Amino acid sequence: MKPVFHPALVNDVFGDPAVYVDFLFEKRALLFDLGDLRNLATRKILRIRDVFVSHAHMDHFFGFDWLLRLCLGRDIRIRLFGPAGFLGQVEAKLAGYTWNLVENYDTDFTLDVTEVLSETEARRARFRCRAGFRRENERELTLADGVLLDEENCTVRFSLLDHKIPCLAFALQEKQHVNIWKNRLDDLDLEPGSWLQTFKHAVLNGLPGDTPITAQRRGQGETTYRLDDLAGTIAHVSAGQKIAYVTDAVYHEANAERIVRLAKDADQFFIEAVFGDELAERAAQKYHLTARQAGGLAHRARVKFPVPFHFSPIYHDRENELREEFERAFRG
Repeated sequence: MKPVFHPALVNDVFGDPAVYVDFLFEKRALLFDLGDLRNLATRKILRIRDVFVSHAHMDHFFGFDWLLRLCLGRDIRIRLFGPAGFLGQVEAKLAGYTWNLVENYDTDFTLDVTEVLSETEARRARFRCRAGFRRENERELTLADGVLLDEENCTVRFSLLDHKIPCLAFALQEKQHVNIWKNRLDDLDLEPGSWLQTFKHAVLNGLPGDTPITAQRRGQGETTYRLDDLAGTIAHVSAGQKIAYVTDAVYHEANAERIVRLAKDADQFFIEAVFGDELAERAAQKYHLTARQAGGLAHRARVKFPVPFHFSPIYHDRENELREEFERAFRG
């Protein structure tokens, strides 16, 4: 199956945490964490529509100003999500600048910011450029089943972890994956085109089997099919892709259970592995995971491709030690 989501670390394993996830068939991307973004091309940053911030320690939030700088003056709306206190932290960042000329802008760059207060409660407000980024439209939200974002074919869920402060972990889940068989299109003399997106939307939304789908045939113009007839012929529907992201969490069983539940069966799992096991006590004091602990969690969650990152700089010359320790634990 051709992946819909294409995730990658923005920086190397010693750099600020940030994972950029590009959406293959849409002009959009999302970010997990807002570390240093200067390694990202401007064109990639301008695709970002959702940002999920684990917590506001500087190495996870430093990139906010760069995101703001590049998006200012453009008609873009970005949704930001973070832990308790996040609204005030975004507001304070914005208040650090002077906005006396923005009411004359033709565009209105907007931030919709949500802070997670508990597993079931959140608060949201809007900050608009042409309003001088004053806090507007503040309201309370009820959260269900850990869902922060729910769209036609994807969800983003969170889990609250202990980093001596609340810290969020995230999982992006494709609801279903619709794979088009090109050879079946050829058998029916059908041309690929925008009509396939209409077809996919119909499948993903569970429309009735007799829903008409207008397809393009080679040299013969348009032809209408029943949805069920096409779905059983040109497509394979399967479970969707899953990406999980965990960073900055102390190892104890409550955290471990939350991490394993969130990341269960993920295709790709980005998880911090800050210290080697010989520094387990130091890791606990700093509320971080060791490589062995992180690899064990990836093993318990039965993920396919784990990606350890957020290595301590003291391992700059011993990176392979962390990777080998992680791999041993992951392989059990």
